[in-house]
Amino acid sequence: MKTASNTELNNGLLEFLNNSPTPFHAVKSMIDELKNNGFKALNEKDKWELADGQGYYLTRNDSSIIAFRYLPEKIEQQGLSMLGAHTDSPCLKVKPNPEINKKGYFQLGVETYGGVLLAPWFDRDLSIAGRIIYQDSSNQIKSTLLDFKKAVAVIPSLAIHLNRDANTGNNINKQTHLPPILMQTTADKKINFRDILQEKLIDNGIQDCQKIMDYELSFYGTEPAAIIGFNDEFIASARLDNLLSCYLGMRAIIESENSPALLVCNDHEEVGSASSCGAQGPMLEQCLQRIIPDNEQRIRIVNRSMMISIDNAHGIHPNYSEMHDSNHGPIINAGPVIKVNSNQRYATNSETSSVFKHACDLAGAPVQEFVTRSDLGCGSTIGPITATEIGVKTIDIGLPTFAMHSIRELAGTKDTAHLLKALKVFLTEDIQSIS
Repeated sequence: MKTASNTELNNGLLEFLNNSPTPFHAVKSMIDELKNNGFKALNEKDKWELADGQGYYLTRNDSSIIAFRYLPEKIEQQGLSMLGAHTDSPCLKVKPNPEINKKGYFQLGVETYGGVLLAPWFDRDLSIAGRIIYQDSSNQIKSTLLDFKKAVAVIPSLAIHLNRDANTGNNINKQTHLPPILMQTTADKKINFRDILQEKLIDNGIQDCQKIMDYELSFYGTEPAAIIGFNDEFIASARLDNLLSCYLGMRAIIESENSPALLVCNDHEEVGSASSCGAQGPMLEQCLQRIIPDNEQRIRIVNRSMMISIDNAHGIHPNYSEMHDSNHGPIINAGPVIKVNSNQRYATNSETSSVFKHACDLAGAPVQEFVTRSDLGCGSTIGPITATEIGVKTIDIGLPTFAMHSIRELAGTKDTAHLLKALKVFLTEDIQSIS
């Protein structure tokens, strides 16, 4: 398969980000791309009949996805080359009974999902997207995705004249300060959010929606992903953490046609991964059991395998450089970052780090390292969880990023190509074994 140029790669990433406002939409976008490149769908409810050399994908909860190439002889000899990422991002989720009618404004109550950096959500043009479960005219329960696309809401800041401490100590109350405003109304007018959703589904061509049963909807910023900077150095977008990794992992497995590769992108990483479709759940393990039914053979193969857990890394911010260890400050566009933590918040060890460095060397890609300051806490990823659940040796890496968990994050346009080249070497070259 022809390798895309860096411009084509980044343009594809921008399109993916813009089409993926929620994990449900991200998985749908990935399915479309995998299908276009010859991968076939598997249903976990069915018996699997796997064909040698074929690429497959499966989903769970519509928000997690696994893709793999079935090459049983190479899998037996080399093990699986695995890539892992997550589909979810911190955001504001609509509550089940969200309606607020206050002072002539209709608002929706929201719940914070994950470690949201809240201040950037104010004064943004917001829309709503997610999954809706509805009952049709035949009393069947069906599922569909919804994206309002246009800006329908805003969370206005309080004017500085009324909050003189706004620039020094602005404490945001998640219950009272975050409900977005959607429209003006009157005190005696009752607005039912589910009626709005039903009308929107009908507008989108779903004419037989009789009742909205439930939903999982999130607010998101409508500003599209963009290439910015005087020299086009930066990618600015929501959900770079971690759709950037999902996209590059997907491109890597698509472009590594004859490799025993597997990609898993789990939901719920931002809230601990403890769900049926999260990294702490059984999805990956059950998939491996079906790819390799023999227990002893599977244990041997897992021990020959390795996973690269890809999640964004903290680039050193020039205005806050003191927040980094001075010897471990990753620079945007200086290559992927190996993430190290002696307390196993990251799964990296000297063996997996050496394998990835070797892949970067072979790919001609620069590589960096990150260790958090010893007096600060350290975040975590699906890496240690996956390593614990299935016993596969794992490394945690990521691309340097600013403003992680903001509604607008920043990464580097050169780093995408650096990482993709390294991932493709890892997937296609038998470099996992250390004698």
